[in-house]
Amino acid sequence: MKQGNFITIIIMFFISFTGFSQSVPVNDDGKIEYKEVVEENGNPEEFFIRAVTWINSFYSNPFDVTKTRDQSSGIIKGLHRFRVEKTLEDGQKVDAGTVQYEFKLEFKDGRYRYTLGDFVLRQNSAIPTEKWLNASDPESKSYLKQLDNFAQDWIKSLKEGMKPVVVKKEEEW
Repeated sequence: MKQGNFITIIIMFFISFTGFSQSVPVNDDGKIEYKEVVEENGNPEEFFIRAVTWINSFYSNPFDVTKTRDQSSGIIKGLHRFRVEKTLEDGQKVDAGTVQYEFKLEFKDGRYRYTLGDFVLRQNSAIPTEKWLNASDPESKSYLKQLDNFAQDWIKSLKEGMKPVVVKKEEEW
């Protein structure tokens, strides 16, 4: 193999791998973490009520999920899990385990912040999902994609739930 072809292959591999890994945010500690400050109309009390309403609609057992609901400090913390699947050679999808994660919601005037992280694969023991970041096997990439899809859906749902409720005024006659 010519040296130019080899370098091209290495560059293509690097571009494809880094392009994928950029969709999964990693914090300074090397942990997968989704975190954002969202500017929105409201105050901490309103955000707290919206967040509790969203949690109650998003999770089937919201009281089990939330570990902290402190309106005075403007913080809600939770712990939950979701399933990941493995695709077999014949295309059949089977259960591959449960990913546990933590979330934190914080509220200030005109903005709120969410943090979604501490992802671990729960099997016989807790396995940090960051091991999937450097793995080259298709299975790890599939798990990362499932994790990212879950997180993106969670964030989208949260942002919708945190918008101010529009009250329609009845037409006066």
